Amino acid sequence: MAYVASIEAPLCSEQFGSGTARRCRAAADGSLQWDAWGRCWWAFSGAFTAKPGGRDGGERVAPGTAVPPLSRLLAVFLPQGFPDSVSPDYLPYQLWDSVQAFASSLSGSLATHAVLLGIGVGNAKASVSAATATWLVKDSTGMLGRIIFAWWMGSKMDCNAKQWRLFADILNDVAMLLEIMAPIFPICFTMTICISNLAKCIVGVAGGATRAALTMHQARRNNMADVSAKDGSQETLVSLAGLLVSLLMLPLVSDCPSLSLGCFFFLTALHIYANYRAVRALVIETLNERRLWLVLKHFLQRGEVLGPASANQMEPLWTGFWPSLSLSLGVPLHRVTSSVFELQKLVEGHQEPYLLRWDQSQNQVQVVLSQMAGPETILRAATHGLVLGALQGDGPLPGELEGLRNQVRAGPEKESCVIVRETHQVLDKLFPKFLKGLQDAGWTTEKHQLEVDEWRATWLLCPEKKLL
Repeated sequence: MAYVASIEAPLCSEQFGSGTARRCRAAADGSLQWDAWGRCWWAFSGAFTAKPGGRDGGERVAPGTAVPPLSRLLAVFLPQGFPDSVSPDYLPYQLWDSVQAFASSLSGSLATHAVLLGIGVGNAKASVSAATATWLVKDSTGMLGRIIFAWWMGSKMDCNAKQWRLFADILNDVAMLLEIMAPIFPICFTMTICISNLAKCIVGVAGGATRAALTMHQARRNNMADVSAKDGSQETLVSLAGLLVSLLMLPLVSDCPSLSLGCFFFLTALHIYANYRAVRALVIETLNERRLWLVLKHFLQRGEVLGPASANQMEPLWTGFWPSLSLSLGVPLHRVTSSVFELQKLVEGHQEPYLLRWDQSQNQVQVVLSQMAGPETILRAATHGLVLGALQGDGPLPGELEGLRNQVRAGPEKESCVIVRETHQVLDKLFPKFLKGLQDAGWTTEKHQLEVDEWRATWLLCPEKKLL
């Protein structure tokens, strides 16, 4: 009886990732009998019997219990350890991203057909040298645009990755529209496709940079390379499908310009909608200026901190580039003061490792950061600037800030530096609660996505400096 009981009792168990665990029992002949896998679509399934002496304590998997083809296929296109190795928003984002890539592939085939037609492919009178020159001018324009745009905007795309991703895809649609319209105006053909290629090169910079930022967000096990590689595999598969559909579509629409244009506008609408849904599905746990403002505004009005899911759903995607308050972090000290008296007024009452200057008339906040300023100090400085902006806005505020708002609205009798000092005192009590609320709600406060310049300063007139 004891021997029978020992056979029926499970000896061990195993599981793949977050899949259902399966148990192993001793069979009557001394072999190991494994239970069947739970039916998780990303995991292996089937039961197999292992016998002593095999590589895994037994021989190979029994016939009929091999890994299902679907599981093998998914393993080719999904990161190892999915879904635990990626962020929770990975799957909805990638699904909508695949839809937009498919629509973009079909639109791109229509645009390429139009460009080749305009260059003279199929026209016996077309000059090969003229077509080559046009192509070289087009490519040269795009290369220069790529370099200039990367220098001008490269450092800003981390802060607003979602907005720049949406911007890049809309600009790509505009570029393809120009390519389709180019053959209609032969006189302006070269200039039109140069502008189109310039836009496409900007799309390449913005799309690649934001894709890298989003990959950092999605990778949860230091597996950026795997996530990026599998994203490339998914995009290649979608592009291949788009290529096959294009081979069937182009002969049907190429002889009818109105039908071709109608297909393009339909695919463009699908492309923009899928991009919007993909970007809206993202739930980024680090704070940029827009998300910080949404969370702070809710905290000041209701005393609660919004979680990442709620704040990301409320984050504006179309107007996220132009916040109402001009907040500049990491500005040089010489920009905010030009005399010893101004420096003394600026430093007075500042016990944090940053100096803040507020221009009420332009609603502009400039922050000078100390060499000791860390991520939480920068977060407090940004919070301080947004609180000053809230004093000129509407909506309920805590009692202390409501009194300061009344003073600001009463007129310019009270200098900005006095308001800044008083908000410092309010934040000494308010910010620790706000910071703890951020951490409890699931926000990452050890890093941020605020736009910060590289200028740092030291000053001797500050009686005490605190480092968060």
